Amino acid sequence: MRRPVLRRTPRSTSRTASRTGAALAVAGLLGALAFGAATPAQGDAIDDRREAAEQEQAENQQARDDAEEALEGLEGELGVVSDRILEIQAELPGARLALAEANDEVAKAKREAAIVAGRLKDAREQATDLRTTIDQDSDEATRMREAIGQMAREAYRGGGDLSSVTMILDADSSEDFVERADLMSQALRTRAQVLDDLQATESGNRNSAQRLGAVKDRIGELKAEADAKLAESKVAQTKAAEAKQKLEDLEAENQAKQDLLLSKKDEIDAKLAEIDAQADQIEQDLKDAIADQTERDRERERERQRQEQHNDPPAATTGRYFVNPTQTNPIYVTSEYGMRFHPILHYWRLHAGIDLRDYCGNDVYAGRSGTVLWTQYRSGYGNQVMITHGSINGHSVATSYNHLTSFVVSPGQYVKAGQLIARAGNTGTSAACHLHFEVYIDGATTNPRPYLGI
Repeated sequence: MRRPVLRRTPRSTSRTASRTGAALAVAGLLGALAFGAATPAQGDAIDDRREAAEQEQAENQQARDDAEEALEGLEGELGVVSDRILEIQAELPGARLALAEANDEVAKAKREAAIVAGRLKDAREQATDLRTTIDQDSDEATRMREAIGQMAREAYRGGGDLSSVTMILDADSSEDFVERADLMSQALRTRAQVLDDLQATESGNRNSAQRLGAVKDRIGELKAEADAKLAESKVAQTKAAEAKQKLEDLEAENQAKQDLLLSKKDEIDAKLAEIDAQADQIEQDLKDAIADQTERDRERERERQRQEQHNDPPAATTGRYFVNPTQTNPIYVTSEYGMRFHPILHYWRLHAGIDLRDYCGNDVYAGRSGTVLWTQYRSGYGNQVMITHGSINGHSVATSYNHLTSFVVSPGQYVKAGQLIARAGNTGTSAACHLHFEVYIDGATTNPRPYLGI
């Protein structure tokens, strides 16, 4: 802010400049200054960061789901460590966004505090300038009063005020008269000028005093506002520090968990090999059971196989082969059949069924009429029901229902399509209640989706 000019010479110019500068300064101080709202560009940047973070979170969630299924069946500490890494990676984008927004708040609070501090500084300088102006005008008024008093005393000692009569009578010549008249005029003009200046100075002083009062009031308001902005800045800095610490803690934990998981890779390989062997055993058990059934009805099966030996497995285009095995209607798939990748261990593994939305305790139904081969607990799969549905187009078909809470049927029992066979659950290696549904064609898993008509 430009400070008012306080030099007193020439008198009229200095006073005009001072009053103009003071008026402008006071008007500026008393005007409202809006801050705290982000400019459109700032708002767009924040929105872009938030959208990017949400996109990253969605991608991480998909990666997490894939990774969980890549290590499906891995139990104990290693499974917990892997899950925690995936949880952390899902939290990291939000933590980074929180830190960025906290830093934005700190920058905003500092900007606002600086604005208020600048306004407070200007107000204090304006108050100092006004006090200086008042002091100078008071000194000037005192000098002018003294000058007026001096003129009055001199006039009194000279016999009172001069008049045209005394000038004429006392003049020695016409030249003397003219000189005396000129001096008389100058004296009168000087006295009138001094009186005018005195009145103007006193009036200016009163105005300056009023402006000083307004500025003092504004200083008090600005001081309170500055204190509030300083407090806001400290709160924002505390939040930013907390957000930064949280992000650093997550990143450190993420690195430590990854290091631990990688150091246990051999152990994980061995456990996953066991899980794969178990899956192979399920397929072998299923093939053996099918073979037993085939042997019991050998002639009929042989005749059927001779007639249909060149047929293909049931195709998706032929329509639905299974009814909805869940209580959730319509069927809702939460995870598809297919290969999954683990981002830390770089495993590609098959998710051998589809996950269907179901809640713990919900009914689970037979997808098709058939015979229950077994009801048993298998690590990773949890409680499992396996049903064989005989031959379709010359190919044996079976289904398995996994992570169940409890069984309602028994091995060897014949069930009809849609019959209650179990309750949904979260047993085995499972992150939440759902039904892991598998379809076997000739003892090997295949994508169940087309056979469910979805």
